[in-house]
Amino acid sequence: MPVSIDQLGYKKLTQIIFEWQAADRASLFALFIVIEVALHWLWCLFVWFKRDTYGLYVNMDLLYPVWIWTTVIGLFSYWIVGHVARIKTSDQRLHLWQIILVTIYTVYIAIAIVIMGYSSLLAGVSLVGGAMLGMMLIEQRYIWRAFLAQTFLILFAVSLPYFGIALPNLSQLVVTSLPPEVYHQLTYNEVMTIENAIAASNFKNNDLRWDSVREIQRSSAFFWRSTHMYLALPKAIFIVAVFRVLLLVLYASKDESLKQANQDDLTHLKSRRHGLEMMQQALSKMSRGQSFSIILLDLDNFKDINDEQGHDAGDRVLQKVSAILSKPKLDVAGKDAIVSRHGGEEFLVVLPNTAHNKAMSIAEQLRQDIAQHPIALSDNLEAVESVDTVECLNVTASFGVYSVDYEELTAYKITSVAHTDAVSLPNDICQYFISIADKALYKAKHLGRNQVVSANELLVQGAITKKRYCK
Repeated sequence: MPVSIDQLGYKKLTQIIFEWQAADRASLFALFIVIEVALHWLWCLFVWFKRDTYGLYVNMDLLYPVWIWTTVIGLFSYWIVGHVARIKTSDQRLHLWQIILVTIYTVYIAIAIVIMGYSSLLAGVSLVGGAMLGMMLIEQRYIWRAFLAQTFLILFAVSLPYFGIALPNLSQLVVTSLPPEVYHQLTYNEVMTIENAIAASNFKNNDLRWDSVREIQRSSAFFWRSTHMYLALPKAIFIVAVFRVLLLVLYASKDESLKQANQDDLTHLKSRRHGLEMMQQALSKMSRGQSFSIILLDLDNFKDINDEQGHDAGDRVLQKVSAILSKPKLDVAGKDAIVSRHGGEEFLVVLPNTAHNKAMSIAEQLRQDIAQHPIALSDNLEAVESVDTVECLNVTASFGVYSVDYEELTAYKITSVAHTDAVSLPNDICQYFISIADKALYKAKHLGRNQVVSANELLVQGAITKKRYCK
């Protein structure tokens, strides 16, 4: 089905560019050509209606064949709109018609630029704007070759007058003044002869004054500059509007991609990678006198939940526990807290500028919240007789907590090779600290689960040891 103008809204244009088939996009490109050619056709119609006024500036003998030629190109492009839209199964035919369409458009624009009186504004918009639009809708290799061909044709046509070859031009030149040094060397009769020649060619009443000639000059310049703006600006505005839509789509796609990359799909917490990135950034901002705490927690007997209740129940447990961890509570997680899903049923809570005692208190409160919060296996409470009959799971979690102060952190800082004065943390420092918290978590599991264990206390007691860290 061929496209139509009413389909060129924001949402439809986005769908066209990213979802439509190649035949539909080629049909849209042909429709854009029809619109551009229609602007040229309307200009010819306007000049014809005002031929008594603008006949001084426009070569009317050339206007009529140009008008016919423009009509033929417009009708052909309009036919192409419907024809290529129906080519759904033959890639070879579609490519052939794309080549034909692009070739005709390339030649048409090159001739239009030259015959309208070469204008840098018109040439620039036609070359760049047409190529950018075509890149979105047509095979890019065809558009690139067409762009090079169009550039060559325009340069070739513009250079021909320097070799004494005059090309047809709608702009009708009018002699408006004589150079002063020439004027003073002419006799009175010679000047009158020139004036009479100008009057005979441009004025029906043969009444010519130099003020009139200067007025013609101003009017002619204004007419052709207005013509070039009329032919170029609508296309330029449309191209900018299209690319504005593309940028909006690109930014929205970028935000969505970042969201998917940085967020765990199931729990809507931060992903493991993003959580570690934010932890690294928070560590690098740590200043003297501050402490940095890590809480690593793992749900107890989670494998049994999956095996006995099914993976849907396991997913529901993960979602409910994630909701508990992400709730904004006064003393549970400050605004700088970083909560991420670190593994299957393992979560990481990073607490910048948090002392060890407070981190232990937060971990204990989280442990109680999880243990005292039975998780319903169904959200459809209206389908049961009472809340008491809803099947629930009692879930617990084991916690390992580790805190590091600024002085200890500086021992791990390294000097950048590229900038000798720059000091930074190793890329794997986060995993190193998490591994220490993991030893406390393992101890909590060994002690019977549903407990909070301090890695700092275990280190003091000698119950665990740090593995040697190599920079």
